[in-house]
Amino acid sequence: MCIEVVFLGTSGSIPTPERSSPSLAVRRKGELFIFDCGEGVQRQLLRAGLGFPSRLRVFITHLHGDHVFGLPGLIHTLTLLNRREPLEVYGPQGISSFLSCIRETVGLKPCFELLVHEVGAGVVLDGPDYVIKATWVNHSVPTLAYALEEKPRPGRFYPEKARELGVPEGPLWKELQLGRPVRTPDGRLVRPEDVTGPPRRGLKVVFSGDTGFSEALVELARGADLLIHECSFSDDEADKAALRTHSTPSIAAEVALRAGVKKLVLTHISARYKDPTCLLEQARARFPNVVIAEDLMRIVLKHED
Repeated sequence: MCIEVVFLGTSGSIPTPERSSPSLAVRRKGELFIFDCGEGVQRQLLRAGLGFPSRLRVFITHLHGDHVFGLPGLIHTLTLLNRREPLEVYGPQGISSFLSCIRETVGLKPCFELLVHEVGAGVVLDGPDYVIKATWVNHSVPTLAYALEEKPRPGRFYPEKARELGVPEGPLWKELQLGRPVRTPDGRLVRPEDVTGPPRRGLKVVFSGDTGFSEALVELARGADLLIHECSFSDDEADKAALRTHSTPSIAAEVALRAGVKKLVLTHISARYKDPTCLLEQARARFPNVVIAEDLMRIVLKHED
């Protein structure tokens, strides 16, 4: 089991021939999470081979156009495809009004249930074996960063211990591996901790949205396997970044360093940087394991154990 991260759009506010408007897809166990929804996101999903699965959720960081204008198009496409499963959309206050306005002005009438959740800091989705958390970050409008964090997994299963305790191989082993107690044929209660090692940590992916330096983001990203951080300006334009509450490579690297993340990816690359090598070099001066996102780039995260 793994987590696949696909960069659908990596541009800043203005798309380029090489970079589409901001959007990120995360696929896990057949479920697809989309973080931000720039224009043309449905085409990027098709180009990436992700399609439109039944288990699909969208998370919007903030209501600047480059991060949300693709949402009406996605809903329209799903309607034309006669989708029947609900679509859940999460975002800050105002996302409901935005979608209501689109419905009223262009007659957008989805044939499926559209569930819109206006959320803030904290746990915004508690799944069966993962959570999605959010925190407010530092931008010119209310903006969220999101973390997809797997819940701890059961410890490593030791078959010899199960046999010693009289648990026959088969369905009861599976129950123990899933963290559930069982009874042996002679009635003995066997708990998962009797036959497994300590719980194992899950994977964690964090997506910043637009932001300047943010202590809250450092906390959200603590120990993450992957931090995807905006990088709209080079260090040479730090004054512009501060004025517009965006980030530079050094800011992103500082967040990664202080949060103790394993890998940093810079995205939201301004059209002014035809060659983003300077951004990469500036970030690597402070945090070595960093790459620049490119459209349709994939990163696969696997459990170390």
